[in-house]
Amino acid sequence: MSAAHLLSDYTTPDSQFSIVSQESHDLFEADVQLGKPSLLKQCLQKVYFLPRLSSWIRYRRRRDYRPLFPALAHRSRCRCFLSLLPYFVLAVLCILLVLVVLTFTFNPSYTRLPPHYSSLRDTISKSSRPGRGNLRNEKVFIAASLYDPHGELARGHWGSSVLELINLLGEDNTFLSIYENDSGDEGKTALQSLEKQVTCNKSIVYEDHLDLNGLPQVIIPDGTPRIKRIAYLAETRNRALQPLDEPMIHFDKLLYLNDVAFDPIDALQLLFSTNVDDNGVAQYRAACAVDFINPFKFYDTYATRDSEGYSLGLPFFPWFSDSGSGQSRNDVLAGKDAVSVRSCWGGMVAFDAQFFQGKTRTTNPEVSVSGKSKSLLPARFRALQDINLFWDASECCLIHADIQSLPHTTDTITETETGIYMNPFVRVAYDPRTLSWLWTTRRFEKLFPIIYNIVDHMVGLPWFNPRREEIPGQSVMDTVFVRDRNGDTTDSFESRERITSHDGFCGRQGLQVIVPHREEGKKGWETIPLPA
Repeated sequence: MSAAHLLSDYTTPDSQFSIVSQESHDLFEADVQLGKPSLLKQCLQKVYFLPRLSSWIRYRRRRDYRPLFPALAHRSRCRCFLSLLPYFVLAVLCILLVLVVLTFTFNPSYTRLPPHYSSLRDTISKSSRPGRGNLRNEKVFIAASLYDPHGELARGHWGSSVLELINLLGEDNTFLSIYENDSGDEGKTALQSLEKQVTCNKSIVYEDHLDLNGLPQVIIPDGTPRIKRIAYLAETRNRALQPLDEPMIHFDKLLYLNDVAFDPIDALQLLFSTNVDDNGVAQYRAACAVDFINPFKFYDTYATRDSEGYSLGLPFFPWFSDSGSGQSRNDVLAGKDAVSVRSCWGGMVAFDAQFFQGKTRTTNPEVSVSGKSKSLLPARFRALQDINLFWDASECCLIHADIQSLPHTTDTITETETGIYMNPFVRVAYDPRTLSWLWTTRRFEKLFPIIYNIVDHMVGLPWFNPRREEIPGQSVMDTVFVRDRNGDTTDSFESRERITSHDGFCGRQGLQVIVPHREEGKKGWETIPLPA
């Protein structure tokens, strides 16, 4: 999800080596001038003769000699260790440097593009014709919901990338829908300026203030009615999808964009190159990019779940833990462009548009939600309405739960093909500077897994989710927070019956709500602590 929505110098290896070498040379030179063996040679001799020296000392002790030699031996060992320590550190640093250079040069991660990726990029580079990146003339609906108080997105890298993407897709094949609210005059002006440059069909809507009265509310422990943060985010995202509610042309793909810095050609690769079949046609229900908050750290952990519904491990390559079968992790380490997952977002997502349009599907799945049968297609973003106030899930995970095939039993979770993939060839960032580093950092990220495994198990990731293996329609007992509305007794936790749904893998314990009167420069939401 978008963070903006609510919300040493290094010494070069050569210089390091020369400094250490100079210090060592001085020590050796002093010893030679005094006619003594070098310090290193002395140390090695002492280490070699220490066992014999210790035996001789023990023999002398039995003859009542003063026990001076053990102290001398101990002092000798310490001196040798300290004198050898710089060489040990230097050796380790040299080994690490060699590993980095070899990995960077001969074994980089996600830098060797598959042939059809390279072919598309070459086609684009050899022509300036509008639509040159859309070889099959597919119809693409581009959606975005923005919070841009300084106009930096619309006037900057994001806006120019969107315009270039439209050119590559072809204006006749593209529809752009942007919804923006509460961004102030500067944000409004920047959006209007961008609108004038858009050549395709479009729906660009700006609201000075989003009316929150129509959004569902929850009662938090202090008795105050508040709006869940996820409900707000779902509403703003759906505003960008509203043109799909009206009779219009059929779209093949839907591309949802966060406020990220991205390469327009990468957007095309996500749309048309992910998981292609023998005919070169991309096959997926959803395909996500990988987003970064800095050159190393994966950002969208809240919405991403692996192929068995486990949450992420450490937010560094390879991102997924080895829990369960570890399929998602294995896919990443194998360098696949279609890493099987149950949900993802990654700042930029391509969907099969049929899941979002009217009644284009004749077999809408019926799933049980809160005990009622409800069709979830056409898909839209939503928040959870759960009997447990302190159980929440990202709207960006729930949208994937609603469009994927459902496992029939717990045993079939690992066997069910979701049709949802994460594509590590396509990477985005939350500022252009970070984006410029991503091609470099991926060249040595294959060194991370060993350290990743150690730290991941030490921290205990992924966090336990009691609903991960739930199958829709089952009756279970849940411990939920119950507030005393009459004031006769104290608030408490009680066991209540709950009907399981298909989205349990998305959830986690917690509650975030909208701040009623947001102050300038502060987040628009807050976390409500779980009562003791």
